[in-house]
Amino acid sequence: MEEVNYLKKLSPSLFWDIDISRASMETCPQQVVQRVLEYGNMDDWRFIRAYYGLPRIVELCKQMRTLDPVCLSYICLLSGTSKEEYRCYHTAQSNPTLWNS
Repeated sequence: MEEVNYLKKLSPSLFWDIDISRASMETCPQQVVQRVLEYGNMDDWRFIRAYYGLPRIVELCKQMRTLDPVCLSYICLLSGTSKEEYRCYHTAQSNPTLWNS
């Protein structure tokens, strides 16, 4: 099965801003993982977990500059890692906006 067909199995609302026919699960896996974590449903999560595997998802998340705090806690819980191991934990916005404080 082509990778485009894999992306079509995910919720269409996740990739509304890109041409899905040109996208790939392997070209930018961080974008796929981040969007599924932050905006996807459980079916989307199960799909990327089966496709990438939890160890690869954790490694991708560790490299992300931003990740929703709830998603970060979820990944830490599943993988048994600490928040300090993730780049997004150290590069958090120093002056949070009013709605994020």
